[in-house]
Amino acid sequence: MRVLIVEDDAALGLFLQKGLKLEGHEVEWVGDGESGLRYAEEHRPDLIVLDLSLPRKDGTEVLAEMHGRFDETAVLVLTGRSQVEERVKCLNLGADDCLLKPFSFHELTARCRALLRRREQFADPVLRHGDVELNRMERKVTRNGQSIELTVKEFSLLEFLLMRRGQCCSRSELLRDIWQMSPDAGTNVVDVYVNYLRRKLAVAGADSELGVSVIETVRGEGYRMSVGRKTVARVGVRSESMAFAGA
Repeated sequence: MRVLIVEDDAALGLFLQKGLKLEGHEVEWVGDGESGLRYAEEHRPDLIVLDLSLPRKDGTEVLAEMHGRFDETAVLVLTGRSQVEERVKCLNLGADDCLLKPFSFHELTARCRALLRRREQFADPVLRHGDVELNRMERKVTRNGQSIELTVKEFSLLEFLLMRRGQCCSRSELLRDIWQMSPDAGTNVVDVYVNYLRRKLAVAGADSELGVSVIETVRGEGYRMSVGRKTVARVGVRSESMAFAGA
């Protein structure tokens, strides 16, 4: 899972980052509330481990700004404030759980696993964007009710874009998370697979007639699910002749 740690104590933040990485998670650590909120907006992690006493923006302020905007993200609050009222306030602001400092790392990881299990249990397995539907449980994709056969990488790419619909996903981010490759790898595999995916999605939609695509190119940044049905230049597909590494 993608975990964000927001903790101003560098020793504790690095310890938690290392420990959660050993648990198999992808973990980022930031040291202040503003950086934590900015990272959450850009990357939408599965879980945020959030300290309350933070510089630049207090943990309760971060929770208040996140409230209603990050429903897919679980939040575990770390606090040295022993007052029950403080914990109740955090839960009312949208935190999923609170853990008092000092704490056992084993308890923290157990709570993280419980939160993620709970989220997965109640999460809608179907991701939707307009007439495109992706069922994560059945590994099926449809558009306008028409089934679309995708390879494993094409499915993962579409799932990633749908999970972050409304946001631009950079090529380096897609390389890292879909292909587990270095963001600096000199390959055009992302562009090739976006073209594969566009072509398959177009067959079940009106893209080819209208000159639009359900996946937009954001010049100089990456790709995102289309935010409107505006006309864009048709993308030529030369996938058979394009050479790339890491497919």
